[in-house]
Amino acid sequence: MATTGVRPRGLALLVLAALTGAALAILFLPRSACSHDACPDISAPPVALKVDFAPTTFAKLAGWAEDDHAAALAAFRQSCKAIAADASRFADHEGFGSPEAWAAACGEALTASDAKSFFESRFEPVVLAGREGRSGRVTGYYEPELKGSRTRSDAYPAAALARPDDLITADPVAFRPILRGERLSGKVVDGMLVPYESRAEIEAGSLGRRATALLYLASAADAFFLQIQGSGRIALAEGGQVRLAYAAQNGRPYTAIGAALIARGEIASGDMSMQAIRAWLDSHPGEAAEVMNLNESYVFFREQPLPDPSVGPDGAEGVPVTPGRSIAVDDGVYPYGVPLFVTARIGAADGTGQEEVRRLMIAQDTGGAIRGVVRADYFFGWGPEAERRAGATNGALRIVLLRPKSA
Repeated sequence: MATTGVRPRGLALLVLAALTGAALAILFLPRSACSHDACPDISAPPVALKVDFAPTTFAKLAGWAEDDHAAALAAFRQSCKAIAADASRFADHEGFGSPEAWAAACGEALTASDAKSFFESRFEPVVLAGREGRSGRVTGYYEPELKGSRTRSDAYPAAALARPDDLITADPVAFRPILRGERLSGKVVDGMLVPYESRAEIEAGSLGRRATALLYLASAADAFFLQIQGSGRIALAEGGQVRLAYAAQNGRPYTAIGAALIARGEIASGDMSMQAIRAWLDSHPGEAAEVMNLNESYVFFREQPLPDPSVGPDGAEGVPVTPGRSIAVDDGVYPYGVPLFVTARIGAADGTGQEEVRRLMIAQDTGGAIRGVVRADYFFGWGPEAERRAGATNGALRIVLLRPKSA
């Protein structure tokens, strides 16, 4: 989930010196933990994305009138806290509205009493399309609830690691604007930035004393899926509950092990889901490590208290994400905080297949596999139902942007 890059100015010069064409291809860092196993290999350099804006009307948006606009406004107000502090994010996203327009809209949002009237009076709906057209794909993510301990034992053997001090993350957009939304990660060896250790190397103990275990989990599969989701709630054997939040990633490309299991004939493509992958890993302990290591990406965490279990983890925007109202998008396309009215096929609430939803959501997060204009990750919350619905979500998507009318 949330990704916060470290961008010291002195380091930028070192990174620029290390950016050869080959290094760029190796070191592109997914912008957060990939939040669904149906994720592409993203090691290739990005291409410029074209966004088409087609204004429409609220009257033409099927499902708009029936939505819970107050719930969307509550999530939007979370983003407005960040926008009010600094609205400059909109200056680099042509077609989404000016910083001044968004600051004014947020000023009204904080005092609006009628949510539906606020959105209709302040914004205009705009249908978005990219190279893929107006139809794209939605997947789902959630916050796992796991068991853990502060002490390693046979019951809790799998470490969740803190960010190593030598892991460097930078923003290459300072050198090439086309790389907006990307991150660069590695370590310095003999004055050169080189790739960080892979998952297999880290699991084999290559970090040595550079690796600090925050907590220990019940299985390697628990640790693996915690990394895929990017954060999790841990019930401690010693008592109490804490959150492990995303801190950094090793810069290696994400590889979907679900695709590998399909290619091997282990799971039929029609049966593929997060739950199916977990069941396979649990039933094949001798092969599980090899398969998980196919994914070179490795996520590090930071521990946070969990004073209010009703509040979600921080997304990449730096504000808490809201179940059913927060959505992860390509931050190379979208500025954080924009309201998006989505029509999406998601995991059904009754547990039978998928259902279509039409609702106003707020772009507050990103993900390593979330690339493109009509591509998003739907946040379901936490707990068993959220896990089930996120794992069953892989469907059609349409997006309508709400931008300030002054745009």
